[in-house]
Amino acid sequence: MKHLNYGILGCGMMGQEHLRNLALIEGARVMAIVEPDPAMRDACRELVPDVTFLDSVESLCSFNDLDALVVASPNHCHAEQLLTLLELTELPILIEKPLVTRLDQVEPVREAVARHPAPVWVAMEYRYMPPITQLRKHIDDGDLGPTHMLSVREHRFPFLPKVGDWNRFNANTGGTLVEKCCHFFDLMRLLLQDDVVRVMASAGQNVNHLDEQYDGATPDILDNAYVILDFAGGQRAMLELSMFAEGSRYQEEISAVGPKAKVECLVPGPGRFWPEHLGEAPTPKVILSPRDPKGPIESDIPVDPELLAAGDHNGSTFYQHLGFFKAVTEGAPVEVTVEDGLKAVVIGLAAQQSAATGQAVRITDGGFSFEG
Repeated sequence: MKHLNYGILGCGMMGQEHLRNLALIEGARVMAIVEPDPAMRDACRELVPDVTFLDSVESLCSFNDLDALVVASPNHCHAEQLLTLLELTELPILIEKPLVTRLDQVEPVREAVARHPAPVWVAMEYRYMPPITQLRKHIDDGDLGPTHMLSVREHRFPFLPKVGDWNRFNANTGGTLVEKCCHFFDLMRLLLQDDVVRVMASAGQNVNHLDEQYDGATPDILDNAYVILDFAGGQRAMLELSMFAEGSRYQEEISAVGPKAKVECLVPGPGRFWPEHLGEAPTPKVILSPRDPKGPIESDIPVDPELLAAGDHNGSTFYQHLGFFKAVTEGAPVEVTVEDGLKAVVIGLAAQQSAATGQAVRITDGGFSFEG
């Protein structure tokens, strides 16, 4: 059995989900963590009691016997920390989304990764949720014919508290349509196997965080949006986001439509938020609805309870790490490339700009430009 020794950069809420899932992979061992917050360090010690805590990116790069790195620091740290890692080490890297938060970071990251000799994998957990992988199979198997329309509806809880409240401001997150929604823009590209050429968005901050103050500043993050995307091949997709709808049975509802059928995917939110008095949390479902003969075919897609307990993403973090482990130890392909991560962020940044200006935005090789 092959083994990998991991170093973790940033170990707050998402970093600890990575710790719990790595503990489920035979041969994976976390050796070192860089985490400045004392409370988060204490939480990590409960998960990996023998881990060594370090004080900097540089000390992580020089730590002996590491085989791979995971970056799960706050969004606005990602680009700079990744560039440092790429300069100081040749280790494989799994880095959380969003890969960057500003357009001027795209080319430096792209160029540095191109010189890196080891795999760099962008963490896009939604690709690996079991119900979404089943939806993707229906599309890839041709059950719909060519997919012409794709929609993602996420009705969920507000942004959770984070260390230092960094996720309350666009300057730190890249904006909600980057921070939260790059997952969905990546998923749309994956399912349609095409690139976005035009983005139109309408969005606002109408409910959440309006009565909060941090050092005299009010949070400026969006809490609801509609985003329409045109793809190069003529397909179109839509995102509907509400971050004040945590009473929903399903957090994500995804549908894809082609000339032969429609397929829907229903994904519940984290089980820890489901009210106990309502019984067990909902089970994910996939529904295939052929046009002829008519008659929806509904399938439950249960997720291993051990994987559900390890995080908030319906078991996907485990499957993602399994793929990264195989990429490092067996030379398997990197399934979520840096180019995937960068394109998803550019779409999100374009959507933020469209929402702010009321203009449609054209995606270009160098980023995006306004139409007209």
